[in-house]
Amino acid sequence: MSEEHKRDQKVETTFGVLVVSDTRTEATDKSGKIAKELAIAEGHTVGAYDIIPNDTKAIKEMILRYLDDPEIRVILTSGGTGVGRKDMTADVLDQLFEKTLDGFGEHFRKLSHDEIGLPGIYSRATAGLIGKKVVFCLPGSKNAMATALNEVILPSIGHLLWEVDR
Repeated sequence: MSEEHKRDQKVETTFGVLVVSDTRTEATDKSGKIAKELAIAEGHTVGAYDIIPNDTKAIKEMILRYLDDPEIRVILTSGGTGVGRKDMTADVLDQLFEKTLDGFGEHFRKLSHDEIGLPGIYSRATAGLIGKKVVFCLPGSKNAMATALNEVILPSIGHLLWEVDR
């Protein structure tokens, strides 16, 4: 297989799914469940799934735990990308990113605008690299999670991980 085509190969990897919410439980969480279902349907595994409160220390500690897990290559966070005072996930990750993937946030906001109108442009959805791990920071809605995974993350994760590993 030429170098040109290796980047487009299908990969199977392990995801960590972190839901940041003061109100959700495993019984009421929809975005994390969607993330797990969609990743598994594409042949990936989910190595971690947690729900934690909107607390900067808790968010950072859990992200560091996921980063320490050698099996997890892709981390999805759900919640904490809004502009409210409790929305801290994007801020925590911005401090941890070694490289940001600005195009992800830009494209995701375009998709969100197409789906929900102007409120979609105020999302602080972001993505970046920490070591050889890819982290996507997504809004807490199940529709946002499904859009991000179906339209961007799952179709391109093979290429992205290929680039990260080069």
